[in-house]
Amino acid sequence: MKVYISADIEGITGTTVWSETELNAPDYQFFQKQMTLEAEAAIEGAIAGGATEILLKDAHDSARNLDISNLPINCKIIRGWTYDPMCMVAGLDKTFDRAIFIGYHSKGGSERNPLAHTLCVFADVKINGEYASEFLINTYAAALHGVPVSFVSGDVGLTEEIQTINENIVTFATKEGIGNATISVSPKLAIQETKRLVEEAMKVPRNSLQVSVPEHFKIEIIYRDHTRAYRNSFYPNATFKPHNTVEFITDDFYEVLRILQFLT
Repeated sequence: MKVYISADIEGITGTTVWSETELNAPDYQFFQKQMTLEAEAAIEGAIAGGATEILLKDAHDSARNLDISNLPINCKIIRGWTYDPMCMVAGLDKTFDRAIFIGYHSKGGSERNPLAHTLCVFADVKINGEYASEFLINTYAAALHGVPVSFVSGDVGLTEEIQTINENIVTFATKEGIGNATISVSPKLAIQETKRLVEEAMKVPRNSLQVSVPEHFKIEIIYRDHTRAYRNSFYPNATFKPHNTVEFITDDFYEVLRILQFLT
């Protein structure tokens, strides 16, 4: 059984300000370690649940955050960015049984996490009129290959969103954002519960975890800077819209991933 794990940091227990998420920043070291421990807990839970092969994607910023020294021998890791449109789930294909997302966070524009964003900090993303999270984008990307997401950890706002999309996806809330603050669970509890819940999630039937991908997509990338929006509106088949927005319409979600790769 092959399992894919994508790990981010803004939904890891405790992270509250950007300096705690940036490679080589003074506040970064503890949260780099916690990100690693939570990813390792997910690996341990997946193996306990029957996984025989794991591919781990370091999916935050530099994509060189995780300490790989304790990875088990049946786990491979992708460090750095492949620069293909699958992005945070690069390397995922139809051979995987299920996917797991660790340390994910609320969508851009949300008040539920002070580090909320979607793919970048200079634009927000809408899909079919609704603000989209990285969870939703990567879940649709996995669904292109028929791979369901079985477990997600992250802030309370994200876990509530997931329950509206598919209540069978197992979640664990690491923290709740209030303004520019967070209320987090114990780092030890996050590690303990991630392992336990991932093992449980491995037993959830695949067909109950599947998320339906829409047949039609209207993508709106809403920039902070109107000049960036105007420049990026020259992407093939894209259109500039008032209030700093690039609009793109397609029936192919891979084309959505492609435009997000180039314009965010």
